Amino acid sequence: MLDPHRLRVFRSVLASGSVGAAADNLKMSSSAVSQHLSALQRETGLTLFRREGRGLAPTPAALTLQAESDGLMGMLARLDSLVADLREGRSGRLTVGYFPSAGAEWMPQLAVRLTTEMPELTLDFVLNDSPSRTYAPDLDIVVEPPGTPPRDGYRRTDLVSDAYVAMLHRDHPLADAQSLHLADLQEDRWISNDPLRDIHTILVNEACAAAGFRPRYAVQAQDHHTAIAFVAAGVGVTVLPGLASHVHPRDAVVVPITAPTPIRHISVLSRERTASPAAVERAVELLTMLAAPGTR
Repeated sequence: MLDPHRLRVFRSVLASGSVGAAADNLKMSSSAVSQHLSALQRETGLTLFRREGRGLAPTPAALTLQAESDGLMGMLARLDSLVADLREGRSGRLTVGYFPSAGAEWMPQLAVRLTTEMPELTLDFVLNDSPSRTYAPDLDIVVEPPGTPPRDGYRRTDLVSDAYVAMLHRDHPLADAQSLHLADLQEDRWISNDPLRDIHTILVNEACAAAGFRPRYAVQAQDHHTAIAFVAAGVGVTVLPGLASHVHPRDAVVVPITAPTPIRHISVLSRERTASPAAVERAVELLTMLAAPGTR
């Protein structure tokens, strides 16, 4: 089994650029860092660095080991935090996976209520849209079609059906409309607000197809904050979840969409076996209240 401390030293050398810099960053001697690298190479049977001029250059094996150890080091960091919680008498830790619009709308109030009611609870909020995530959160706020079976070891609680809206510049001809049909925007320049293969863009494209056209994306943005800024600048229009539209510049306006309306279904998945069952149960109750229509 690999020595985690040697892995940390190895990764520090890669990140710092040299043995000397890593020694300074780790508050170790250069000779101690070199000894750890030599021991790791013996332990793995790999050549991790080669001489290049007066310094060291990582080998392909070293870069592969660095990439593959990312998840392990993250898990070790979480274990270190857990040990610190136990040592200092904190009653538990709750990990919540979330996506950006849910984070902005619900996570602050969730944190306020939970830390007020359970002052010894440690909260860990983590974006769940990273494909490299290697841990299982206690709660995971997800967007999935209705009826999707929960992943193994989790229960599902439906939170809200989030209808999409149009975001237009305030000078757009439809900016004062009570509602609009997607086909009303087919000649506009569209701004994407998620990766093109993301479920949100797929939902919008499917609704546009039902309305008889395919949107012309003139700008590819990767998040709704940037897309809204483009709308406010007059670049084009965007269609985004209602939950993501609540905060916007005064030069951008929100207009509801009539059928076919894209709708995303938001649920929370809760772990059936967790070290903090009371916190999980209370968090689900609070999320259900926060997601209720008309609650901000």
